[in-house]
Amino acid sequence: MRWVLKHTFKKNDFRPLQREVIASVIEGHDVFLQACTSFGKSLCYQLPAVLKDWGLTVVVCPLLSLMTDQVNTLKALGVAVATINSNTTHDERQRVFEDMLCGHPSTRLLYVTPELCQTNNFRRRLLIVHKQGQLIRVAIDEAHCISEWGHDFRPAYKELGWFRKNLVNPVVPITALTATATPRVRSDMINILGLDLENLRMFNTPSDRPNIHYEVRYLADFAEDNSGAEDSQLQNLLRWLKGIQTRREARLGSEVTLLPPMSGIVYVGTRAMAEHLASRLSSSSDEMVTAVAYHAGVEATKRAHIQSTWKSSRPCQPANGEKTPAFSIIVATNAFGMGIDNPDVRFVVHWTPPRSFESFVQESGRAGRDSRAAASLVYYGIQERNFIETMIYRDTESHRANGPENREAKLESFGKVIRYCESIRRCRHELIKEFFGDFELEEMGSQLPAREGVSVTSSSPCDFACDFCKEGRVELAKRREKMASETQMALLYADFD
Repeated sequence: MRWVLKHTFKKNDFRPLQREVIASVIEGHDVFLQACTSFGKSLCYQLPAVLKDWGLTVVVCPLLSLMTDQVNTLKALGVAVATINSNTTHDERQRVFEDMLCGHPSTRLLYVTPELCQTNNFRRRLLIVHKQGQLIRVAIDEAHCISEWGHDFRPAYKELGWFRKNLVNPVVPITALTATATPRVRSDMINILGLDLENLRMFNTPSDRPNIHYEVRYLADFAEDNSGAEDSQLQNLLRWLKGIQTRREARLGSEVTLLPPMSGIVYVGTRAMAEHLASRLSSSSDEMVTAVAYHAGVEATKRAHIQSTWKSSRPCQPANGEKTPAFSIIVATNAFGMGIDNPDVRFVVHWTPPRSFESFVQESGRAGRDSRAAASLVYYGIQERNFIETMIYRDTESHRANGPENREAKLESFGKVIRYCESIRRCRHELIKEFFGDFELEEMGSQLPAREGVSVTSSSPCDFACDFCKEGRVELAKRREKMASETQMALLYADFD
């Protein structure tokens, strides 16, 4: 196992709990893995597939960009991998099918969409591979999409129960992976996929990230600025960035000019705001920031270029008296989502409250994937809260096919965002763990890794890695009272404070 890790995947060691998950996969168990965005979930089905010198592992993946990224990475490592998706040519598709059905396929990992898994042609071929004894596992990535109570519900995922009902004698083991799932979503995943409770191995990493400092800033705090709400928020963000840079310069001195810009993401609600804010950040920061907009309206090749440039920032020497930007920022809608794997993102800012708590945890978790210190900042206001609630009602009304449960799920999830932002009595790390039922998982016997590098003190559950533990309840109470004075606010935090 370690030889394949080092020589094929070019990694020196396993992350905490990875070895145990991979061992359970190799032993043929059904596996449920809920792990944070920096865990390396894909290795848990990729390494077992490569370790065997025969057989096919089918990977169900919801996003073309995520699928393409993983396939290209595996090809570069010399792994026999293939994909069938909407961009696959007819000739390539036929080549993949011929290899699947030859009785001894050379392909070790086949990436497909959940929609392809619904088709009779693909199912018929998969049954043949199974009868030949060559189908060794099905891995379902982003498995929370299976539940109508999940934030990314996708109807095609509900049909994946077909695997367990039809791939029998012998039963093909299933690995289900997700970064964010509430207790209700976990129950749906296990039931719909038909995971064998007697043979199931459950693994979980804490939903919060100990190296991320979580903070909420109330827009009402900027009321004394007379330059307008947007200008006030922009200036607040720039002062925050300047503070980061000042501390960096104090620590590193002149060497800071030899380092690449610090990478960050600012999430916004609309394409128009992404373009507008990226322009304002670049023009208002005295060359401290370079910012670019990323959203579904940007042409695909340009999006790919933006992402690759942002991920491969290199140290650069100033030329002709120009300043080296201190920050390289992508201002993005949620189109900049699953599969973003830049390990040295130092901060994620939500310009407005996220529409679901699961999205917030996933998006904020794109910071600090290298396990170094990082920051999550959310700007929160009453008007923004009410606007998002209205949009959830409007959107779910126009998509009635998803049913009333989906609206209830979206409102419930956004309610958690509200309680997280308005809470003044709890550590934000503890709130995240409570919202995702981490404590319930411990009681269920799910295996969790030790929290490495975290000094938990009696005075701070998170070692002062959130604004509540750092600033204290009194200060947060003053700020929230100021926000509440803007409008009559329902106090939704009682159950959690």
